Amino acid sequence: GSEADARRLAAGLVQARLAACVQVEPGLESHYRWQGAVHADPEWRLTLKSVPACLGAIQAWLGEHHPYELPQQLWQVMAASPAYTAWVRAEVSVPAGEGPAPRA
Repeated sequence: GSEADARRLAAGLVQARLAACVQVEPGLESHYRWQGAVHADPEWRLTLKSVPACLGAIQAWLGEHHPYELPQQLWQVMAASPAYTAWVRAEVSVPAGEGPAPRA
């Protein structure tokens, strides 16, 4: 909802080693229906670079730290260059019990 929230979430995810990189994208406006009313609000998109084994921990972290009651969370597995994939894997820490990061 705000630049401060977006930057705080991005920094927190990287500091927690759940994401190797978080891009903060300003300038979005979302039009939606929430609790019976139509809204139009500015928003900031965060794009996280991580590994599938961190997904559960990322969702839990965002549930605890995100200011929205129901933040949008979309994910997809993508291919990347071997060098970039190795960098991401080196920068994240898979939480205990989540298993090793799957190979892309």
